[in-house]
Amino acid sequence: MGSGQTVAVFGAYGHTGRFVVTELRERGFIPLLVGRDAGRLATLAASHPGVEHRVASAGDPASLDRALAGADAVVNCAGPFASTAAPVIEAALRAGIPYVDVAAEIEANLDTFTHFTERARAAGVAVVPAMAFFGGLGDLLVTTAMGDGTTADEVHVAYGLSSWHPTAGTLASGAVSRERRDGRRVRYTGGRLEYHLDEGDLPTLEWEFPAPLGRRTVLGGFTMADVVTVPSHLAVPEVRTYMTTGAARDLAAPDSPAPAAVDGSGRSAQTFTVDVVVRSGDTRRRITAGGRDIYAVSAPLAVEAVHRILDGRTRTSGVASAGAIFDAPDFLRALSAHLTLGE
Repeated sequence: MGSGQTVAVFGAYGHTGRFVVTELRERGFIPLLVGRDAGRLATLAASHPGVEHRVASAGDPASLDRALAGADAVVNCAGPFASTAAPVIEAALRAGIPYVDVAAEIEANLDTFTHFTERARAAGVAVVPAMAFFGGLGDLLVTTAMGDGTTADEVHVAYGLSSWHPTAGTLASGAVSRERRDGRRVRYTGGRLEYHLDEGDLPTLEWEFPAPLGRRTVLGGFTMADVVTVPSHLAVPEVRTYMTTGAARDLAAPDSPAPAAVDGSGRSAQTFTVDVVVRSGDTRRRITAGGRDIYAVSAPLAVEAVHRILDGRTRTSGVASAGAIFDAPDFLRALSAHLTLGE
């Protein structure tokens, strides 16, 4: 449990941010609500009596410095992360406190590794991007499947989502990524990230998920943040990710609804299975994780990361993915209330 340490949550009133605030309180931390909308902050604070809130904007460094004053760590839940990650990391470095975010944006995560690796290491500050369902969970699973090894020929991460009703933040982040890619698609092949023009539809294939999900049609080349997190610390020349076609259609639909809560915790009825296959020569290692609500599960992922950083249970400092900075198998075991693991 947390020891009363204060953790700032930037974008606290967003969909994922609210889950993070609740998780922090349940774990014994003191959340500090931060965001640019004073009204939404006040409304959220009213539902968490005694919790402080501070107004700050990614475009105003002084406001970020005031907002993080006295905090022991910061979790950035405010997308698009192409706009917020760098300013909040800069503020965290000035404050000398760890930074964790829940970014699924490939380009934003790549920017974090590119621009802050040396500075964060020199400052001795942990910066963990993509500490969420996309990017973080996959990296933890891949790292666990690798065992003591650090090399493999291929990594495959298949996402079996029962549905994908996107948040406003997901849609905004996706729009920014599409604009940055200028109509190109992205893949990790030959040991590097490639952008390429391809006007055709993504290929489909059948993926045999573990029971009870079973065989499902998935889109190949549906590239997620794992193509940044996994190669950041593992020597794997091919990282491929897949998405069930139904979930991809939900995401692309112009009238797709936002996630709808079905219980008092705010979680939706959506379920997921993440199936990871690591190939080295003729040897294949597999690990899966199942659970409910891809947005809600990002909260225990991010908060467990903060807890371990503040406790000193880390393997490195500076910018690092989940699998690089934490003991991946132990981390996953700590999430047993939220994830069901299988092989």
